Amino acid sequence: MTNVIFIPIRLATGLAAGLLGKKLVERVWAMIDSEPAPDPQQRDVSWTKLLIAFAIEGAILRATRGGVDRAVRVLEARATGSWPGEDDEQSEAV
Repeated sequence: MTNVIFIPIRLATGLAAGLLGKKLVERVWAMIDSEPAPDPQQRDVSWTKLLIAFAIEGAILRATRGGVDRAVRVLEARATGSWPGEDDEQSEAV
């Protein structure tokens, strides 16, 4: 039952993490280049620049979303006493 309470919280924090991640990508890319991060639809962008931008974006978005997800799970575990997503057999083995 308590997991149902946290579903909207997970959704909201997931969306917020995505937005925060995008802002962080923009700021990091601004330190690298004066132009906005390249888009794959742009014809005149080099493969090197495009792949570097994708790598930076992927790393930042994954770290941001993963960190926020972990924080929400810690809060849920503190509130409910059990780790979210873990079934009884896994928690007994630990």
